[in-house]
Amino acid sequence: MPLSKPKAYLLVFAGFADWEPAHAFCEINRSGKFEVLTVGFSRRPVTSMGGLQVSPAVTIHDVNPGEAAFFMLPGGDLWQEKSQEQIHTLLHALHDNGVLIGAICAATVEIARAGLTHGVRHTSNARAYLKSMVPGYQDGDFYVDELAVSDGNIITASGLGSVEFAREVQRHLKIHSEPEIAVWFDMFKNGVVPAGMA
Repeated sequence: MPLSKPKAYLLVFAGFADWEPAHAFCEINRSGKFEVLTVGFSRRPVTSMGGLQVSPAVTIHDVNPGEAAFFMLPGGDLWQEKSQEQIHTLLHALHDNGVLIGAICAATVEIARAGLTHGVRHTSNARAYLKSMVPGYQDGDFYVDELAVSDGNIITASGLGSVEFAREVQRHLKIHSEPEIAVWFDMFKNGVVPAGMA
């Protein structure tokens, strides 16, 4: 019986920003090294911000941190409406197991609410944005004004940094070599097609 692959999870919910995980999960899936799974608060289908209907493969209660390699929270209005306490328990279990956790745009708010930015270099849409959304936010000294930042097993990104985010994910999950990642980034960020590929 073949060994199961480590799992890469994408949280999906009504109104999630469907374009933000696209680059990262395309490379994760193409690598063949991981099992890609969508995760929902329930198994009911949800509709993304772009109008795509997605049926979660599992719920957040089915996620086993011991089997996970990556867990991503995409942006969406959900995070600005209220804190999702049931996610905090899962995030801490994943973090304690050394699982790579990624968050883009408004999802960085939930990472901060869960306390995972304490002593960790991180970014978001702006330092002022995190301060306004997270009462008692005390991690401003670790805020980095860049499109994507990784520190330990936490990757955070601005809503404008999905390509930079995907680059960090590829590095952490060792999907490609550094030279290959540099070529990939130049293509998708700068539109530079390497000689021989045109």
